[in-house]
Amino acid sequence: MRVALFLTCVNDTLYPDTGRAVVNLLTRLGVEVDFPMAQTCCGQAHYNTGYRREAEPLARHFSDVFGEYEAIVTPSGSCGAMVRELYPRMGSRARAEGRGNTLATALASVVPKTYELTEFLVDVLGVTDVGAYYPHRVTYHPTCHGLRGLGLGERPRRLLQAVKGLELVELPGADECCGFGGTFALKNSDVSAAMGADKVRNAESTGAEVLCAADNSCLMHIGGTMTRLRTGMRPVHIAEILASTEEEPAL
Repeated sequence: MRVALFLTCVNDTLYPDTGRAVVNLLTRLGVEVDFPMAQTCCGQAHYNTGYRREAEPLARHFSDVFGEYEAIVTPSGSCGAMVRELYPRMGSRARAEGRGNTLATALASVVPKTYELTEFLVDVLGVTDVGAYYPHRVTYHPTCHGLRGLGLGERPRRLLQAVKGLELVELPGADECCGFGGTFALKNSDVSAAMGADKVRNAESTGAEVLCAADNSCLMHIGGTMTRLRTGMRPVHIAEILASTEEEPAL
């Protein structure tokens, strides 16, 4: 199977190790992975901040870049939700405004074949045990877009439970937002910081060494809070855990 890695802006700029982990993991599972160099922002930042018309060229470009692939895999619940949830709304809105059906038609080719990483592993490849090894105590934070937008459910947990050496502990208040929310963290910084502190205190109460999630945007916010509160915990993307093996262990 030939798939495209949609890495996303945040990962490309700040967390390239997550992208490398996805490639290593999928290659180990027999998947041919391409990285289309023409990929850019999916338009989520523009759309969520109210610049919805300005996001349309980015959505069209996404369709042009990724349209030929069997599947599009992303290690980001928020960007995955942008494509799956909001691209159809963009097409419908353009049609309702009398601008024709071309945007909806262009986006229809990529929406159903865009998968968040854990979805792709469980639903498309049909695996939960990916041969990973990670001898650490871990707690899992289900991010808002993954939990409510994509409905990832138990997929990430099932994958983590199958990792050799990993002890998975429940996170109190797991379904509560961490407070990031993109520009929400800037426009409502005091509320965002308080929500982040609540999330980190709950994580710290588990005694886990690592808090993992399927979205580095949220992990960036949580990790910054961990540093300020000097917890000693580490934020780690689930892809990096699943890519870890006894032969090539992650930290």
